[in-house]
Amino acid sequence: MYKRVLGALAATAAVAGVLGTAPAASAAPNPPGCGKGYFCMFSDLSQGGRLVLKSAGNWSGRATGMSIFNNGSPLPGLDHIQVEWGWEDGGHFSDCLHYNPGPGEYSRSFGANAVFTKVTWRGEC
Repeated sequence: MYKRVLGALAATAAVAGVLGTAPAASAAPNPPGCGKGYFCMFSDLSQGGRLVLKSAGNWSGRATGMSIFNNGSPLPGLDHIQVEWGWEDGGHFSDCLHYNPGPGEYSRSFGANAVFTKVTWRGEC
């Protein structure tokens, strides 16, 4: 019995040691023109092309782009973004993006130009 307890404790300690030394999520490099603390939209896929929109606060209007990036800073209650978007021919979608480096999605590319109408900074998704 004593050996089993020691074996279980040793296994738990080994797992904890591995988890304790696991690397933290590494941040993606800042996209061109999109410094830390901003939400940015780009004219091409994967944060390529020109910078279409850059906002450190809530935004509403109408802007067209093919990729978005949340380069926000960790700030409880205000580091994720709720993005309202759709297509020219219809459809309305709402997505929440974590801040870079995650965990979770902090950037997104669209296969065609998406129309963005609102970005709201918020807490956890």
